[in-house]
Amino acid sequence: MSLPAWPSVRSDIHAGAAGRPARKPPWQKLCETIEAERLTDIGFTPPAVSVSAPPVPLMVVYPDGIWYRPTTPEDIDEIVESHLKLGRRVDRLVMVLTRN
Repeated sequence: MSLPAWPSVRSDIHAGAAGRPARKPPWQKLCETIEAERLTDIGFTPPAVSVSAPPVPLMVVYPDGIWYRPTTPEDIDEIVESHLKLGRRVDRLVMVLTRN
């Protein structure tokens, strides 16, 4: 499988929980920020369906293969500014995957 040559973001970021109204989904903020910053060379794929309960925010940036777990709108802003615009990984938000 070949990955795109340009930065691409796949997001499975969800908001809200059963019985509570959902605020603006974080993935929507990500999409709006990418547009507002005119980052036209970045692809974005919004989430299709939440499969976790409670929802777990996840974001992966290709072709780097860096997985993030943003929890606030400020985290998304930091990822956009540092990683997507400047190419610097945001270590404090990197999700470390391990195998048992």
